[in-house]
Amino acid sequence: MLIGWRTSGEIGLLKSDLSHYGRYAMSKDTSRTSGSATEIGLTLEQLIRRGARDLLQNAIEVEVQALLAEYGNVRTLSGSAAVVRNGYLPAREILTAVGPVEVRLPKVRDRSGAGVKFNSALVPPYVRRSKTIAAALPWLYLKGVSTGDMREALAVLVGEEAKGLSPNVVSRLKAEWAAEYAQWMKRDLSASRYLYWWADGIHTGVREEDAARSCLLVIIGVTAEGKKELVAIGDGLRESTASWLEVLRDLKARELAGGPLLAVGDGALGFWAALAEIYPETRPQRCWGHKTANVLNALPKSLHGKAKAGLHEIWMAPTRAQAISAFEAFLKSYGAKYPKATEKLSRDREALLAFYDFPAEHWIHLRTSNPVESTFATVRHRSTQTKNCVSRATFLGLAFKLVQQAQKSWRRIQGAERIADLLKGMVFKDGIPAPDDASQQQKMAA
Repeated sequence: MLIGWRTSGEIGLLKSDLSHYGRYAMSKDTSRTSGSATEIGLTLEQLIRRGARDLLQNAIEVEVQALLAEYGNVRTLSGSAAVVRNGYLPAREILTAVGPVEVRLPKVRDRSGAGVKFNSALVPPYVRRSKTIAAALPWLYLKGVSTGDMREALAVLVGEEAKGLSPNVVSRLKAEWAAEYAQWMKRDLSASRYLYWWADGIHTGVREEDAARSCLLVIIGVTAEGKKELVAIGDGLRESTASWLEVLRDLKARELAGGPLLAVGDGALGFWAALAEIYPETRPQRCWGHKTANVLNALPKSLHGKAKAGLHEIWMAPTRAQAISAFEAFLKSYGAKYPKATEKLSRDREALLAFYDFPAEHWIHLRTSNPVESTFATVRHRSTQTKNCVSRATFLGLAFKLVQQAQKSWRRIQGAERIADLLKGMVFKDGIPAPDDASQQQKMAA
């Protein structure tokens, strides 16, 4: 690609040229439409695709002209330009969000023997679909659209001309995703440091070849810079201790020496048992979203509104003391008639209130496992299974691509500046620093 050699001035010039060519292409289309009876009959989608084709082709011409200008001073022994145009490659279609767009890439000839070639940054070699379309494929598959139906599904969005998405092409893409996941799972973690983890098991409904139902085991972490990052994604038949142990042992084998300060998850015992074995220093924080749902399930529907408000009083209390007071009030209100509901709450008292020992700015992130839930919401809530089975590698590759796309929209946590205080060992009480704490003074002195 040509990105590396461009200066900021050249990039600005390129943008200016693209804008110029875009206006030129649109005015050119307008004159054609008004002057040709045939073009008046074109649909809106066809006009948009033709405009996109002209704009993309003109942008590619700008790129090749920039390359020729860069080597304009390079001459042969006879004094002629060494790098010159040399026709076009065969036309090919790029599948985009507005449908298939045909482009012709120019060729250049280097008569100096230096091997100069033209590779478009907009349309790299062998690319036949835009990143937007490529990102939609794993999502469609995990939503239950089989390989054979993929082209039909995309045709609704990009038109009947959605070519290049035969079952064989989709199969090759799935193999590529599986290979990307396998490479990602080998990355070195010795330099990684996570403050928080969100962990959850996601039942997708996608069927593996050797299992009736598979569960994704996902961990998303917060880095020392406050950024959310996918830490691990594995699989298991259930959210069992053995399955989670396999995931955590793999992290430790890749030199992730220490666990996070706090891990957030639901009440699945498998994760917590595995965490206590591999990273015993990590404190547990139960997800209030899951806990609220579990408690309400043990109460009559007529009491759900009042009970939910009572639970809200606990986890929204400004201090631990007030939270404990609201906790006791809830147990007193419902303990006599609904002991199962109050037992579900009381058994995780400490784990439900662990967030009070961390910065108040972070509480909104620590009370639920929402980062995992929201990422997989469309998959978790699906009601049908895929029509075809997939291999384990394909299953994990699809999930990896789904999270990879979602990760692009993740934002830093609130109060990221507080992370430095946590790393220094500062003690927090009810969300604010506790400088008078004796242990705090010892840590800061060290």
